[in-house]
Amino acid sequence: MGETWGVLAAVLSSARGGTSIGATRYLVNAIDPLAIGSFRFGIGFLLLLPFVLIQRRGWPARRDWLAVIGLGLLFFAAFPILFNASLIFTTAARGALALSTLPLLTMAVGAVLGSEQLTVRKTTGVLVTITGVAMALLSGLSAAPEGAWRGDLLMVAAALCMALYSIWSKPFIRRSGPIPFTTMAMAAGAACLILASLARGSFAPVAAFGVPQWFGAVYLGAFGAALTFYLWAFALERTTPTRVAISVTVNPIAASLVGATVLGEPLRWNLVVGIVTVFAGIWIATTQSSPVEADPAVQKLR
Repeated sequence: MGETWGVLAAVLSSARGGTSIGATRYLVNAIDPLAIGSFRFGIGFLLLLPFVLIQRRGWPARRDWLAVIGLGLLFFAAFPILFNASLIFTTAARGALALSTLPLLTMAVGAVLGSEQLTVRKTTGVLVTITGVAMALLSGLSAAPEGAWRGDLLMVAAALCMALYSIWSKPFIRRSGPIPFTTMAMAAGAACLILASLARGSFAPVAAFGVPQWFGAVYLGAFGAALTFYLWAFALERTTPTRVAISVTVNPIAASLVGATVLGEPLRWNLVVGIVTVFAGIWIATTQSSPVEADPAVQKLR
């Protein structure tokens, strides 16, 4: 049952991330991506901090601090920089498809590092979900700007950062708990982004912020950072990195649904088929087909 809760938390985390794209699109007209990341993870850290202070477990052990800070820089600084940079060169649809390679990268890295075993069912589920994302984004994949491959590669690099974070963070999350780990890691990433923003003068437009801009920034911090990445760490504590990573395919689906319901964008047949295919792939990858497949000896052979 604990693993089921982990998968559900991962799906909810990715869905939250998808809905945050709308707020990011709105804010990008007011401030640059570095400042957006600073607000997102800075506010997220401040919202998570009280929960760490009232917990008995407190902060991660001192021996883990260097590793936790390093993982925070990898996920909460390098990842958003690569993610935002990729969208300068490629389209949102192609970027979303490139990001959906995350579960494949997680499986491959996990197998190389010996942290997770490959299974036929899990691999099939991952491939089905990527197919679902491609179908959902079908209409946006045909148009590609010149040099779009640069953006595609940057997004794959961002996905690799996320894969490494998901695998390497698991033992630290188990030792310290999802909230203390996420809070310290997010603080490291936020500090890096804030320093970079100050150096570039990225906060200058904030003086002209109105209520809508502040609402967007707080929404990103509360739901796009604090809740989203707490759920991600909660999921990693309870299930395998690949089963968590596969949920990222829900992200572009959620973003498309928000666009259809809130922004009035058309809901095409390929989006509906893509949604069904993505959730079918998640079901395949996160369930056991039979007692034989669940046998540890069989898993080891595979």
